[in-house]
Amino acid sequence: MEFQSVNKLLEKSFQVNWDRAALSNYQGVTLSYRDVARRIAKLHIAFEQCGLERGDKVAICSRNQANWGVSFMAAITYGAVAVPILHEFKPGNIHYLVNHSEARVLFVDEVIWEGLSPDEMPGLSVIVQINTFKFLYARSPELANIREHLNESFGRKYPNNFEPEDLDYYVDSPEELALINYTSGTSGYSKGVMIPYRALYSNIEFAHKDAEPQLKAGMNCVSMLPTAHMYGMMFEFLYEMTIGMHVHFLSRVPSPKIIMQAFAEIHPDIIIAVPLIIEKVYKSKLKPIVDRNKFIMALPILDNVIAKRFCTELTHAFGGQFEEVILGGAAFNPEVERFLHKIGFHYTVGYGMTECAPIIGYAHWDKVKVGSAGRAAMNMQIRIDSPDPRNIPGEVQVAGPNVCLGYFKNEQATRESFTEDGWFKTGDMGIIDEDGYLFLRGRSKCMILGPSGQNIYPEELEAVINNYTYVVESLVVEEAGGLTAIIYPDYHQGELDGFRRAELEKRMLTYLPSINQQLPNYAQIKKIEFIPEDFERTPKKSIKRYLYQR
Repeated sequence: MEFQSVNKLLEKSFQVNWDRAALSNYQGVTLSYRDVARRIAKLHIAFEQCGLERGDKVAICSRNQANWGVSFMAAITYGAVAVPILHEFKPGNIHYLVNHSEARVLFVDEVIWEGLSPDEMPGLSVIVQINTFKFLYARSPELANIREHLNESFGRKYPNNFEPEDLDYYVDSPEELALINYTSGTSGYSKGVMIPYRALYSNIEFAHKDAEPQLKAGMNCVSMLPTAHMYGMMFEFLYEMTIGMHVHFLSRVPSPKIIMQAFAEIHPDIIIAVPLIIEKVYKSKLKPIVDRNKFIMALPILDNVIAKRFCTELTHAFGGQFEEVILGGAAFNPEVERFLHKIGFHYTVGYGMTECAPIIGYAHWDKVKVGSAGRAAMNMQIRIDSPDPRNIPGEVQVAGPNVCLGYFKNEQATRESFTEDGWFKTGDMGIIDEDGYLFLRGRSKCMILGPSGQNIYPEELEAVINNYTYVVESLVVEEAGGLTAIIYPDYHQGELDGFRRAELEKRMLTYLPSINQQLPNYAQIKKIEFIPEDFERTPKKSIKRYLYQR
């Protein structure tokens, strides 16, 4: 494939869409492409005066907001390496990642700044308050002085106003390092994934030509996933910026209520989400109706009418204007997926990971196979390390321009993650059918060996358990040679239905025989345990499994 400069794509988009809306904080400020370009230009001046060189690292740690986007694009269009850090990390983690990445500049919001100490991050030249771009810390009075006179410096550099033709962004090359993205996976150990520009460009080309060719300048997108995570960064922000779209950052905790309110107001043209959001809507609004009308829905004639009504209502709830809802980042509940497929809802389940920036597998909503994670995305190849890839699960291995350069300052992890012939080892298990569709079975690290050597994928057992009333989420772990299901119950709903906590738990223990009826003999659940609060999760909303292993 032929690569183009990602920064020059941004430059052209800014010039063409100068007066269009670019970035908004939901129910707050809106920046046009002109405003964004102007802020980037000021930051470039500050970077230069601070002595920042091409290839130096710029860390960004804040919740989603318009200035997150400005800071990120200012870093890469200058030629620096962006280091997005998830704002959910604890202060100790943030100190470590800033130091590990060798960052020279840190953008941070006020809430996170309260827990940080400049003394713990000696490599930083300046720390910038992301909401105002004021310097919270500067290593010397000379550096502090740069911010005080930034407007004067800007005026001297652009004496005749700041116009589209003034943009001249850094020209990146395909193998060059664009950003270091620290994983927040379920294994508990953050690694700095080195993402090259070729991976960003390949993902942009995939979105432009395959997944989202209908998107145009002026259309809307709601950014609700963490922008510090590759999935949200690439498909709710960066791609949109290259084609002149308007990105609305929720800029607060993305609860289902806030998300649905934003969809109703903004009417997004594309929706990028994790399955948890749709599963919550299904469980709270649709499943009770489905359960009450099982007999009617079994009648073919009425079934179509009801299915169409369900589809219309769900589509309307998500804003009514989208081409499709692209789900990814976690396994999708099979019951919910079968229901969406039955009613004809425009959804698809993709497959990706940070190390592929992020896309690996995808199929358009009208080509979806229920239970699959799509086919190899544009520019990518997928293979299964198995003697019989169609029937015997093996590790999913991938190759293509999306694949990362490796892990920053971790040669051992880099070596272990690639095969001898250069394919990336995902750590996921799966099979591929005769049409090239990928069906995931779970993480190889999570796999449990059954009593007679059978492979048990706890995610498949959890999908059965999660369909039961009052189950918010479950986790299956191996304990004393058997399987235990840890369940987080919906105590609030139970209370509304008249059950005290102990009564609800007693009722849910009676689910065990019914659950085991749906599971193979070698994967029977021996006991159920309850936890009083939700599982600890990554920002992608996956459960941190390593915390619950016995």
